[in-house]
This record gives sequence, structure tokens and C-alpha cells, in this order.
Amino acid sequence: MPSGLPRGISDSSRWGRGPSASAKKMTSSPSRLERLIGAVLRAGVTASSICLGAGLVLTLIGGGEAIANVLLHTGIVVLLATPVARVVVSIVEYAQQRDWTFTLLTAIVLVELLASAVAALIFNKRL
Repeated sequence: MPSGLPRGISDSSRWGRGPSASAKKMTSSPSRLERLIGAVLRAGVTASSICLGAGLVLTLIGGGEAIANVLLHTGIVVLLATPVARVVVSIVEYAQQRDWTFTLLTAIVLVELLASAVAALIFNKRL
């Protein structure tokens, strides 16, 4: 029997007993882990964008080709390293929370990321 209320809001909240547990979850503030991950991702994308933009401008104006190449390569490396940094932050935070299951699972993800990078370097004969 539909009550006409939005999903996740129980009929009890209408009578002053507060919102349901699912409604509280939807409006809760971000956790420390979410804020840290957001900061890492923003910093990585910002730094990468600055390096790529500066390298592109130097390339287009024809000045400092060596510096432009370094900036472009740095921008790409920072952009590729950003998800790895996110995983490292997650491992540290889960370990501080003593959530060993997620610490182990996230460490496995990190090992897989690093193994794929090493495999790419080996198969392209760069290592």
C-alpha cells in the first residue's frame, strides 16, 4: 500500500519518529576516507592538467622543446599514478580503522595494478 512518500522515508517519520535508517544513510556526510580519496583525485588531476597544459603551450609557441616534453611526460605519469595513490590512501585508512578484510582486498588491488604496470614495461622491453 503506497503512502505517497519518497522512497526510503517511512510513514513513521510523518508522525515525528524520525526518518528511516535508509533515509539517514542517503543524507549522511562523507566519511574521512571519501574526503581523502576526493582530495587525492583532485590533486592528481589538477597537477596533471597543469603539467599537460603548460607542456602544450610550450610546444605550440615553439619554446623549450625539452622542457615541454618533460612537462607532457610528467602530466601523463601523474595522471596514471593518481588511481594508484587512491588505492594506497585506501589501504592506509582501512589499516588505521583495523578493517583487515578491506585492507587485504585493497592491497591485492594494488599488487595487481603494479603487476600490470611491470608486465607492460616488460612486454614493451622497457624494463
